[in-house]
Amino acid sequence: MSQSKIWLSSPHMGGTEQKYIQEAFDTNWIAPLGPNVNGFEGDLETFLENNSNVCALSSGTAAIHLGLILLGVQAGDEVICQSMTFSASANPILYQGATPIFVDSESQTWNLCPLALEQAIEDRIKQGKKPKAIIAVHLYGVPYQVNKIRAIADKYEIPILEDAAEALGSSYKGQKCGTFGDIGVLSFNGNKIITTSGGGAIVTRTKELKEKALFYATQSRDNAPHYEHSHVGYNYRMSNICAGIGRGQMEVLEKHVNLRRDMHDFYLEVFNTIDGVDVYIVPDEDYFANYWLTTIVVDETKTNGITRETIRLALEAAEIESRPLWKPMHIQPIFKKYPYYGKDVALTLFETGLCLPSCSNLTEIDKNKIKQVIFDIFK
Repeated sequence: MSQSKIWLSSPHMGGTEQKYIQEAFDTNWIAPLGPNVNGFEGDLETFLENNSNVCALSSGTAAIHLGLILLGVQAGDEVICQSMTFSASANPILYQGATPIFVDSESQTWNLCPLALEQAIEDRIKQGKKPKAIIAVHLYGVPYQVNKIRAIADKYEIPILEDAAEALGSSYKGQKCGTFGDIGVLSFNGNKIITTSGGGAIVTRTKELKEKALFYATQSRDNAPHYEHSHVGYNYRMSNICAGIGRGQMEVLEKHVNLRRDMHDFYLEVFNTIDGVDVYIVPDEDYFANYWLTTIVVDETKTNGITRETIRLALEAAEIESRPLWKPMHIQPIFKKYPYYGKDVALTLFETGLCLPSCSNLTEIDKNKIKQVIFDIFK
Protein backbone atom coordinates (compact mmCIF):
# COMPACT_ATOMS: atom_id res chain seq x y z
CA MET A 1 0.00 0.00 0.00
CA SER A 2 1.17 3.54 -0.75
CA GLN A 3 2.95 5.10 2.22
CA SER A 4 2.26 8.66 1.06
CA LYS A 5 -1.51 8.34 0.99
CA ILE A 6 -3.53 8.49 4.19
CA TRP A 7 -5.90 5.53 4.12
CA LEU A 8 -9.34 5.16 5.62
CA SER A 9 -8.46 2.04 7.62
CA SER A 10 -5.19 0.30 6.84
CA PRO A 11 -3.72 -2.85 8.46
CA HIS A 12 -1.64 -2.25 11.57
CA MET A 13 0.78 -4.99 12.57
CA GLY A 14 1.79 -5.42 16.19
CA GLY A 15 5.19 -7.02 15.62
CA THR A 16 4.72 -10.58 16.87
CA GLU A 17 2.71 -11.91 13.91
CA GLN A 18 5.86 -13.19 12.18
CA LYS A 19 6.67 -15.43 15.17
CA TYR A 20 3.44 -17.39 14.75
CA ILE A 21 3.79 -17.51 10.97
CA GLN A 22 7.37 -18.79 11.25
CA GLU A 23 6.25 -21.49 13.67
CA ALA A 24 3.71 -22.63 11.08
CA PHE A 25 6.45 -22.88 8.43
CA ASP A 26 8.90 -24.55 10.79
CA THR A 27 6.35 -27.23 11.71
CA ASN A 28 4.90 -27.48 8.18
CA TRP A 29 1.37 -26.54 9.33
CA ILE A 30 0.52 -24.96 5.96
CA ALA A 31 -3.12 -25.99 5.95
CA PRO A 32 -6.65 -24.91 6.93
CA LEU A 33 -6.10 -26.36 10.40
CA GLY A 34 -3.33 -26.39 12.97
CA PRO A 35 -2.06 -24.92 16.24
CA ASN A 36 -2.54 -21.30 15.18
CA VAL A 37 -6.17 -21.90 14.22
CA ASN A 38 -6.86 -23.56 17.56
CA GLY A 39 -4.92 -20.89 19.42
CA PHE A 40 -6.64 -18.02 17.64
CA GLU A 41 -10.05 -19.47 18.41
CA GLY A 42 -9.05 -19.87 22.05
CA ASP A 43 -7.76 -16.29 22.21
CA LEU A 44 -11.06 -15.00 20.85
CA GLU A 45 -13.11 -17.12 23.23
CA THR A 46 -11.11 -15.79 26.17
CA PHE A 47 -11.56 -12.21 25.00
CA LEU A 48 -15.29 -12.49 24.28
CA GLU A 49 -16.09 -14.40 27.50
CA ASN A 50 -19.78 -15.31 28.03
CA ASN A 51 -19.11 -19.00 27.26
CA SER A 52 -18.40 -18.15 23.64
CA ASN A 53 -17.47 -20.85 21.15
CA VAL A 54 -15.53 -19.61 18.12
CA CYS A 55 -14.90 -21.24 14.75
CA ALA A 56 -12.35 -19.38 12.59
CA LEU A 57 -13.35 -19.06 8.94
CA SER A 58 -12.11 -17.63 5.65
CA SER A 59 -14.24 -14.47 5.88
CA GLY A 60 -16.99 -12.70 7.75
CA THR A 61 -19.24 -13.33 4.76
CA ALA A 62 -18.66 -17.07 5.14
CA ALA A 63 -19.61 -16.72 8.82
CA ILE A 64 -22.91 -15.01 7.93
CA HIS A 65 -23.64 -17.70 5.35
CA LEU A 66 -22.98 -20.52 7.81
CA GLY A 67 -24.97 -18.64 10.45
CA LEU A 68 -28.01 -18.63 8.19
CA ILE A 69 -27.56 -22.34 7.49
CA LEU A 70 -27.30 -23.13 11.20
CA LEU A 71 -30.50 -21.13 11.80
CA GLY A 72 -32.28 -23.27 9.23
CA VAL A 73 -32.74 -20.63 6.52
CA GLN A 74 -33.71 -22.27 3.24
CA ALA A 75 -34.90 -21.31 -0.22
CA GLY A 76 -38.19 -19.42 -0.03
CA ASP A 77 -37.67 -18.21 3.55
CA GLU A 78 -37.53 -14.54 4.48
CA VAL A 79 -34.73 -12.93 6.48
CA ILE A 80 -34.90 -9.44 7.98
CA CYS A 81 -31.73 -7.44 7.45
CA GLN A 82 -30.62 -3.99 8.51
CA SER A 83 -30.62 -1.89 5.34
CA MET A 84 -27.72 0.38 6.26
CA THR A 85 -24.80 -2.04 6.16
CA PHE A 86 -22.19 -3.50 3.84
CA SER A 87 -23.55 -5.87 1.19
CA ALA A 88 -21.83 -8.84 2.86
CA SER A 89 -24.56 -8.73 5.50
CA ALA A 90 -27.24 -9.33 2.87
CA ASN A 91 -25.60 -11.34 0.07
CA PRO A 92 -25.67 -14.68 1.95
CA ILE A 93 -29.45 -14.42 2.17
CA LEU A 94 -29.49 -14.75 -1.59
CA TYR A 95 -26.93 -17.58 -1.46
CA GLN A 96 -29.61 -19.57 0.37
CA GLY A 97 -32.32 -18.66 -2.11
CA ALA A 98 -34.10 -16.72 0.61
CA THR A 99 -35.66 -13.26 0.40
CA PRO A 100 -34.16 -10.25 2.22
CA ILE A 101 -36.58 -7.94 4.00
CA PHE A 102 -34.82 -4.64 4.65
CA VAL A 103 -35.43 -2.43 7.68
CA ASP A 104 -34.50 1.21 8.31
CA SER A 105 -32.11 2.55 10.96
CA GLU A 106 -32.88 4.68 14.01
CA SER A 107 -31.08 7.98 14.55
CA GLN A 108 -29.40 7.21 17.90
CA THR A 109 -27.11 4.31 16.93
CA TRP A 110 -27.78 4.27 13.16
CA ASN A 111 -28.63 0.59 13.57
CA LEU A 112 -31.77 -1.52 13.22
CA CYS A 113 -34.86 0.51 14.15
CA PRO A 114 -36.98 -1.39 16.72
CA LEU A 115 -40.22 0.26 15.56
CA ALA A 116 -39.64 -0.53 11.89
CA LEU A 117 -38.44 -4.03 12.81
CA GLU A 118 -41.68 -4.89 14.62
CA GLN A 119 -43.72 -3.35 11.82
CA ALA A 120 -41.89 -5.54 9.31
CA ILE A 121 -42.36 -8.71 11.36
CA GLU A 122 -46.07 -8.13 11.88
CA ASP A 123 -46.67 -7.32 8.22
CA ARG A 124 -44.75 -10.37 6.99
CA ILE A 125 -46.70 -12.60 9.40
CA LYS A 126 -49.97 -11.14 8.07
CA GLN A 127 -48.79 -12.10 4.59
CA GLY A 128 -48.14 -15.65 5.74
CA LYS A 129 -44.34 -15.37 5.84
CA LYS A 130 -42.91 -15.26 9.34
CA PRO A 131 -39.23 -14.22 9.01
CA LYS A 132 -36.75 -17.02 9.73
CA ALA A 133 -34.00 -14.78 11.16
CA ILE A 134 -33.00 -11.18 11.92
CA ILE A 135 -29.58 -9.85 10.86
CA ALA A 136 -28.66 -6.97 13.19
CA VAL A 137 -25.44 -5.00 12.65
CA HIS A 138 -23.24 -2.98 15.01
CA LEU A 139 -22.51 -0.21 12.52
CA TYR A 140 -19.03 1.36 12.64
CA GLY A 141 -18.45 -0.33 15.99
CA VAL A 142 -21.44 1.22 17.80
CA PRO A 143 -23.71 -1.44 19.33
CA TYR A 144 -27.31 -1.63 18.20
CA GLN A 145 -30.12 -1.23 20.76
CA VAL A 146 -29.47 -4.69 22.14
CA ASN A 147 -32.26 -4.98 24.71
CA LYS A 148 -35.00 -3.61 22.47
CA ILE A 149 -34.04 -5.78 19.49
CA ARG A 150 -33.76 -8.87 21.68
CA ALA A 151 -37.18 -8.22 23.25
CA ILE A 152 -38.80 -8.07 19.81
CA ALA A 153 -36.94 -11.15 18.58
CA ASP A 154 -38.03 -13.13 21.63
CA LYS A 155 -41.63 -11.89 21.40
CA TYR A 156 -41.96 -13.34 17.91
CA GLU A 157 -39.51 -16.23 18.49
CA ILE A 158 -37.13 -15.22 15.70
CA PRO A 159 -33.39 -15.82 16.18
CA ILE A 160 -30.83 -13.02 15.80
CA LEU A 161 -27.75 -13.34 13.60
CA GLU A 162 -25.50 -10.67 15.12
CA ASP A 163 -23.17 -9.04 12.57
CA ALA A 164 -20.31 -7.79 14.75
CA ALA A 165 -17.88 -7.56 11.82
CA GLU A 166 -17.12 -3.93 12.66
CA ALA A 167 -17.46 -4.24 16.43
CA LEU A 168 -14.74 -6.47 17.89
CA GLY A 169 -13.81 -4.72 21.14
CA SER A 170 -17.14 -2.89 21.46
CA SER A 171 -19.58 -3.72 24.24
CA TYR A 172 -23.04 -3.00 25.61
CA LYS A 173 -23.52 -2.82 29.38
CA GLY A 174 -20.15 -4.50 29.78
CA GLN A 175 -20.88 -7.47 27.50
CA LYS A 176 -18.78 -7.88 24.37
CA CYS A 177 -20.32 -7.48 20.93
CA GLY A 178 -20.44 -10.78 19.10
CA THR A 179 -22.09 -12.51 22.08
CA PHE A 180 -25.62 -11.05 21.95
CA GLY A 181 -27.05 -12.95 19.02
CA ASP A 182 -28.19 -16.54 18.82
CA ILE A 183 -25.19 -16.67 16.50
CA GLY A 184 -22.49 -13.99 16.16
CA VAL A 185 -20.19 -13.02 13.31
CA LEU A 186 -16.74 -11.40 13.31
CA SER A 187 -14.52 -10.14 10.48
CA PHE A 188 -10.74 -9.86 10.22
CA ASN A 189 -10.56 -8.26 6.79
CA GLY A 190 -7.56 -6.03 6.13
CA ASN A 191 -9.45 -2.89 7.14
CA LYS A 192 -10.75 -4.13 10.51
CA ILE A 193 -9.59 -3.43 14.09
CA ILE A 194 -7.38 -6.52 13.83
CA THR A 195 -6.75 -8.49 10.65
CA THR A 196 -5.74 -11.92 9.46
CA SER A 197 -5.35 -10.40 5.94
CA GLY A 198 -8.70 -11.95 5.14
CA GLY A 199 -10.80 -13.96 7.53
CA GLY A 200 -13.73 -14.13 9.90
CA ALA A 201 -15.30 -16.20 12.64
CA ILE A 202 -18.65 -17.52 13.74
CA VAL A 203 -19.53 -17.30 17.44
CA THR A 204 -21.94 -19.84 18.88
CA ARG A 205 -23.50 -20.42 22.30
CA THR A 206 -22.69 -24.13 22.42
CA LYS A 207 -19.79 -26.40 21.48
CA GLU A 208 -22.23 -28.58 19.56
CA LEU A 209 -23.20 -25.69 17.27
CA LYS A 210 -19.53 -24.78 16.78
CA GLU A 211 -18.84 -28.38 15.71
CA LYS A 212 -21.71 -28.18 13.27
CA ALA A 213 -20.28 -24.96 11.80
CA LEU A 214 -16.88 -26.65 11.50
CA PHE A 215 -18.50 -29.60 9.75
CA TYR A 216 -20.09 -27.38 7.09
CA ALA A 217 -16.91 -25.28 6.77
CA THR A 218 -14.81 -28.33 5.91
CA GLN A 219 -16.90 -29.66 3.01
CA SER A 220 -19.34 -31.55 5.28
CA ARG A 221 -17.16 -34.64 5.41
CA ASP A 222 -18.93 -37.50 7.14
CA ASN A 223 -17.08 -39.74 9.59
CA ALA A 224 -15.71 -42.40 7.25
CA PRO A 225 -12.27 -43.64 6.09
CA HIS A 226 -13.11 -42.40 2.60
CA TYR A 227 -14.67 -39.10 1.49
CA GLU A 228 -18.37 -39.45 2.31
CA HIS A 229 -20.79 -36.52 1.99
CA SER A 230 -24.45 -36.41 3.05
CA HIS A 231 -24.77 -32.61 3.11
CA VAL A 232 -23.64 -29.72 0.94
CA GLY A 233 -20.35 -28.45 2.33
CA TYR A 234 -18.16 -25.37 1.94
CA ASN A 235 -14.45 -24.58 1.88
CA TYR A 236 -14.70 -21.92 4.58
CA ARG A 237 -12.00 -22.81 7.13
CA MET A 238 -9.29 -20.28 8.04
CA SER A 239 -5.72 -21.24 7.17
CA ASN A 240 -3.09 -21.81 9.84
CA ILE A 241 -0.97 -19.01 8.30
CA CYS A 242 -3.77 -16.43 8.49
CA ALA A 243 -4.59 -17.57 12.01
CA GLY A 244 -0.94 -16.95 12.93
CA ILE A 245 -1.37 -13.32 11.94
CA GLY A 246 -4.51 -13.28 14.07
CA ARG A 247 -2.68 -14.61 17.12
CA GLY A 248 -0.20 -11.75 16.91
CA GLN A 249 -3.00 -9.26 16.34
CA MET A 250 -4.88 -10.43 19.43
CA GLU A 251 -1.91 -9.27 21.48
CA VAL A 252 -2.55 -5.68 20.37
CA LEU A 253 -6.36 -5.71 20.07
CA GLU A 254 -7.06 -3.57 23.12
CA LYS A 255 -4.26 -1.18 22.14
CA HIS A 256 -5.79 -0.82 18.66
CA VAL A 257 -9.24 -0.16 20.14
CA ASN A 258 -7.78 2.61 22.32
CA LEU A 259 -5.97 4.13 19.34
CA ARG A 260 -9.18 4.14 17.27
CA ARG A 261 -10.97 5.81 20.13
CA ASP A 262 -8.16 8.36 20.31
CA MET A 263 -8.76 9.11 16.62
CA HIS A 264 -12.43 9.66 17.43
CA ASP A 265 -11.43 12.13 20.16
CA PHE A 266 -9.16 13.85 17.64
CA TYR A 267 -12.09 14.45 15.28
CA LEU A 268 -14.34 15.61 18.12
CA GLU A 269 -11.75 18.31 18.82
CA VAL A 270 -11.29 19.21 15.13
CA PHE A 271 -15.02 19.72 14.55
CA ASN A 272 -15.79 21.18 17.96
CA THR A 273 -16.02 24.74 16.64
CA ILE A 274 -17.41 23.94 13.17
CA ASP A 275 -21.16 24.47 12.90
CA GLY A 276 -23.15 21.99 10.86
CA VAL A 277 -20.82 18.99 11.27
CA ASP A 278 -21.65 16.36 13.89
CA VAL A 279 -19.35 13.50 14.85
CA TYR A 280 -21.20 10.22 15.41
CA ILE A 281 -21.05 9.24 19.09
CA VAL A 282 -22.69 6.62 21.32
CA PRO A 283 -26.03 7.54 22.95
CA ASP A 284 -24.94 6.97 26.58
CA GLU A 285 -22.55 5.15 28.91
CA ASP A 286 -24.21 1.77 28.31
CA TYR A 287 -22.55 1.75 24.91
CA PHE A 288 -18.79 1.28 24.49
CA ALA A 289 -17.70 1.71 20.86
CA ASN A 290 -14.40 0.71 19.33
CA TYR A 291 -15.09 3.51 16.79
CA TRP A 292 -13.73 1.31 14.02
CA LEU A 293 -14.42 4.28 11.74
CA THR A 294 -15.11 7.81 12.90
CA THR A 295 -18.00 9.24 10.90
CA ILE A 296 -19.64 12.62 10.51
CA VAL A 297 -22.87 14.02 9.16
CA VAL A 298 -22.92 17.39 7.41
CA ASP A 299 -25.84 19.83 7.42
CA GLU A 300 -25.18 22.14 4.48
CA THR A 301 -27.82 24.60 5.70
CA LYS A 302 -25.46 25.37 8.60
CA THR A 303 -22.14 25.19 6.73
CA ASN A 304 -22.76 27.83 4.05
CA GLY A 305 -23.29 25.18 1.40
CA ILE A 306 -20.35 22.94 2.28
CA THR A 307 -21.51 19.34 1.79
CA ARG A 308 -20.29 15.86 2.47
CA GLU A 309 -18.93 15.80 -1.06
CA THR A 310 -17.10 19.11 -0.61
CA ILE A 311 -15.17 17.56 2.26
CA ARG A 312 -14.60 14.22 0.54
CA LEU A 313 -13.24 15.79 -2.64
CA ALA A 314 -10.95 18.16 -0.74
CA LEU A 315 -9.52 15.24 1.21
CA GLU A 316 -9.16 13.21 -1.99
CA ALA A 317 -7.21 16.04 -3.63
CA ALA A 318 -4.80 15.89 -0.69
CA GLU A 319 -4.44 12.09 -1.03
CA ILE A 320 -6.51 11.42 2.06
CA GLU A 321 -9.07 8.64 1.71
CA SER A 322 -12.60 9.16 3.00
CA ARG A 323 -15.82 7.52 1.93
CA PRO A 324 -19.59 8.07 2.10
CA LEU A 325 -21.48 6.01 4.67
CA TRP A 326 -22.79 2.63 3.55
CA LYS A 327 -25.33 3.01 0.78
CA PRO A 328 -28.51 1.35 2.13
CA MET A 329 -29.25 -2.05 0.69
CA HIS A 330 -32.85 -1.19 -0.22
CA ILE A 331 -31.64 1.33 -2.84
CA GLN A 332 -28.86 -0.87 -4.24
CA PRO A 333 -29.53 -2.11 -7.79
CA ILE A 334 -29.30 -5.78 -6.76
CA PHE A 335 -31.64 -5.40 -3.79
CA LYS A 336 -34.11 -2.61 -4.61
CA LYS A 337 -36.85 -5.04 -5.68
CA TYR A 338 -37.14 -6.47 -2.16
CA PRO A 339 -39.49 -5.21 0.60
CA TYR A 340 -38.39 -2.32 2.81
CA TYR A 341 -39.85 -1.06 6.07
CA GLY A 342 -39.15 2.28 7.70
CA LYS A 343 -38.74 5.89 6.73
CA ASP A 344 -35.65 7.67 5.38
CA VAL A 345 -33.15 7.65 8.26
CA ALA A 346 -30.67 5.38 6.47
CA LEU A 347 -31.07 7.26 3.19
CA THR A 348 -30.49 10.66 4.83
CA LEU A 349 -27.41 9.37 6.63
CA PHE A 350 -26.02 8.06 3.34
CA GLU A 351 -26.62 11.39 1.61
CA THR A 352 -25.03 13.51 4.34
CA GLY A 353 -22.52 11.22 6.07
CA LEU A 354 -18.80 10.62 5.61
CA CYS A 355 -16.29 8.09 7.01
CA LEU A 356 -12.96 9.67 7.96
CA PRO A 357 -9.45 8.13 8.16
CA SER A 358 -9.44 6.19 11.42
CA CYS A 359 -6.36 3.96 11.24
CA SER A 360 -4.77 3.02 14.54
CA ASN A 361 -1.36 3.73 12.99
CA LEU A 362 -1.85 7.33 11.87
CA THR A 363 1.02 9.62 12.85
CA GLU A 364 0.92 13.14 14.24
CA ILE A 365 2.02 14.32 10.79
CA ASP A 366 -0.98 12.51 9.27
CA LYS A 367 -3.34 14.04 11.82
CA ASN A 368 -2.00 17.54 11.23
CA LYS A 369 -2.45 17.12 7.48
CA ILE A 370 -6.07 16.00 7.92
CA LYS A 371 -6.75 18.85 10.33
CA GLN A 372 -5.25 21.43 7.98
CA VAL A 373 -7.34 20.29 5.01
CA ILE A 374 -10.51 20.44 7.10
CA PHE A 375 -9.69 23.86 8.51
CA ASP A 376 -8.94 25.13 5.00
CA ILE A 377 -12.39 23.99 3.85
CA PHE A 378 -14.17 25.86 6.65
CA LYS A 379 -11.93 28.94 7.04
